[in-house]
Amino acid sequence: MIIVKTTLVVLGLAFLLFGYFIYFQKKYHLINDFKAEYEAGRKDEQYAKRVGLIEFVVGVALLVSGIVLFLFT
Repeated sequence: MIIVKTTLVVLGLAFLLFGYFIYFQKKYHLINDFKAEYEAGRKDEQYAKRVGLIEFVVGVALLVSGIVLFLFT
């Protein structure tokens, strides 16, 4: 069970940080092949912001669930 808790916290931190950097800091190079897709016109900045926001929210959810598991089990 300790492995599950640790994994949740680590994944939560990773998703949270990537989401923060993409959504708030506009570091779109963290999205695979975004620059080439953007230049080709297949992706736009709204796509990158959506990806960043999703990663940020998933990171918060995983981190909170990992912390709750650590506290209550």
